[in-house]
Amino acid sequence: MKILFLGDVVGQSGCNAIRQNLKEIIKNENIDFTIVNGENAADEGVGITQNILEEFLSCGVDVVTSGNHIWDQKETYDFIKDQPRLLRPLNLGKNLPGNGFIVLNSRTGLKVGILNLMGNVFMKKCEDLFTTIKNFLENNSLKKNFDCLVVDVHGEITSEKMAVGHFFDGRASLVVGTHTHVPTNDARILSNGTGYMTDAGMCGDYDSVIGMDKNNSIKRFFKEDSKKHFPSKGESSLSGVIVDVCKETGLALGIKNFIIGGVFKR
Repeated sequence: MKILFLGDVVGQSGCNAIRQNLKEIIKNENIDFTIVNGENAADEGVGITQNILEEFLSCGVDVVTSGNHIWDQKETYDFIKDQPRLLRPLNLGKNLPGNGFIVLNSRTGLKVGILNLMGNVFMKKCEDLFTTIKNFLENNSLKKNFDCLVVDVHGEITSEKMAVGHFFDGRASLVVGTHTHVPTNDARILSNGTGYMTDAGMCGDYDSVIGMDKNNSIKRFFKEDSKKHFPSKGESSLSGVIVDVCKETGLALGIKNFIIGGVFKR
């Protein structure tokens, strides 16, 4: 089976690209299950609204993951309780609404586990990442609790995400990083069969500073008169990864990263 993972969707530009392209990608690539990180999808470039979530689901998205901006839209705290397909990091806090893990059926009837985690280094305070993973694996295993497992590690530094990938190696179908909005050129299959990519990049306008208006961002670095960060609204590129998973083992048979449209058409 083929699983599609798209990196952080940023603002209106990223949402437009999902609306215009996702169904065609799913059809052309014979995708069985689609996961999108949507924590920057709101018009302001932070958080996600219920309307955007529902639109993603109508476009063919099966699960939306998130990260440190999950609560930046106040309405999310309420509607996430009734939207199990929107995940928040499992280690963000046990007493918060929502879930960090879900198992759903793919289009071919296989059970897909999706786990959303957040890094500890240079990130908003959350429970220990590796203790959370250890506890999860003590209670969940590939081919017993699910046919395949996709892990979204929302983190700042590459070393932390790489360590997570190796810790899951042989016990997950795909471990992919999000948050930096810059795609890494290291999509590969680890030694024990887990697909891995340090960061899937973003779905948004790359003629920007990680999706935000470039001129305003430069002014902020110069400490000149500037506004609060706001998304760039040019044509979006879609960035992500497709992993081909063995139905018998739940491990990766192949993996490819891609970035299409926007400035990458040139």
